[in-house]
Amino acid sequence: MPSNRNDRDELILAGRQYLFPAVFHFFDRPLVVERAKDQYVWDSAGKQYLDFFGGIVTISVGHLNDRVNAAIHQQVDRLHHVSTLFPTRPQIDLAAKLAKVSPDGKLTKSFFTNSGSEANETAIQLARCYTGNTEIVALRHSYHGRTSGGRALTGQSVWRGPEAPGAGVVHAHNAYCYRCPFGKTYPSCDIACATDVKELIETSTSGTVAGFIAEPIQGIGGFITPPKEYFKIVTDIVREHGGIFVCDEVQAACGRTGRWFGIENYDVVPEVITLAKGLGNGLPIGATVARPEIADSMRFLTLSTFGGNPVTTAAAAAVVDFIAEQDLLANSAHVGAYLAKQLAALQAEFPLIGDVRGVGLMQALELVCDRQTKEPASRQTDRLMEEARERGLLIGKGGLYGNVIRISPPLNISTADVDAFIAAFRPALCALPDR
Repeated sequence: MPSNRNDRDELILAGRQYLFPAVFHFFDRPLVVERAKDQYVWDSAGKQYLDFFGGIVTISVGHLNDRVNAAIHQQVDRLHHVSTLFPTRPQIDLAAKLAKVSPDGKLTKSFFTNSGSEANETAIQLARCYTGNTEIVALRHSYHGRTSGGRALTGQSVWRGPEAPGAGVVHAHNAYCYRCPFGKTYPSCDIACATDVKELIETSTSGTVAGFIAEPIQGIGGFITPPKEYFKIVTDIVREHGGIFVCDEVQAACGRTGRWFGIENYDVVPEVITLAKGLGNGLPIGATVARPEIADSMRFLTLSTFGGNPVTTAAAAAVVDFIAEQDLLANSAHVGAYLAKQLAALQAEFPLIGDVRGVGLMQALELVCDRQTKEPASRQTDRLMEEARERGLLIGKGGLYGNVIRISPPLNISTADVDAFIAAFRPALCALPDR
């Protein structure tokens, strides 16, 4: 039964009293979510919302997916914890499935943790163990987690917080074509952002590096999508200087871009990939997957108390199976292309939309006050979020300036869901007072 307004108000006030204030909410008045199913969530008053953000790019096969829930229920009555000190069938089964779908089938060994932050920490340890080098190249506008190591790798001040600059981490220019740091235009730019990495390594490091970490599409950065040549150029440079490529697939993996892994859209095979979010469809899991020779270089003893938890790995295995059996890679590509076409039509109609970008069901709109100056429309973005909420639509935002709308619905939506999204989103755009 829907709770009354007093109950909702009391919950919000209790949250302010008992939670860290650093736990922020998208809306002026926090949205209290009570339940969810498939592509919908309901608030505490019983109002239904079409979820086109998927719990921060996390709900990959729909809220409370029946197949995943069945795997959870079956496992939770059998075994729910022993830690990585003991092998379990769900953990090994999931590792085998990830090896089978990994890029070129060459990344075949996994280490499971609780989150993407931990997966990235593990990946950096691996790069340093394998190469014997210490320095890491990361990207500006990136996000790699909320741990100290993750924040050091992150290339946005708002997400780094008061952390001291990370020792041994340098940040290269990212492939932000809409706001090219070199003032150039693709493709006549000769991918200057990529070739500049050579000078960065030779001037800002010891000349040898342990690795390069990058998201194939920068998530919190605003779904910044590099040109197709970018990663081949950068990884060649990094490998020439002793490093390996760690691909942070926390947001892009598990079919989000129409491929199992986002990097597969760039014809590059990394040595290490990290996963989380969509792998668990809402359950907490992280995975670091590596080539055997890379994994075997980590010779010091390690464990994860909750990593490889039987319940979460059983759920993740069900997610992988569901994606494969329902051909959701193809659906993501097909419906994503349809969504991108509808967003391009909105861009032609609304000058506020400066850029449309993304791959598959990982799409973004960058909002600007003026298309010539590209002044970020941060205030209008906040207002648009509220207007969409009023119309029963949940979307996300991101970008260094907080002016990018992020769209990442479950992979098993249809074109009819996209039509429903546009039917709510277009009036929300029209409602902006200074659009």
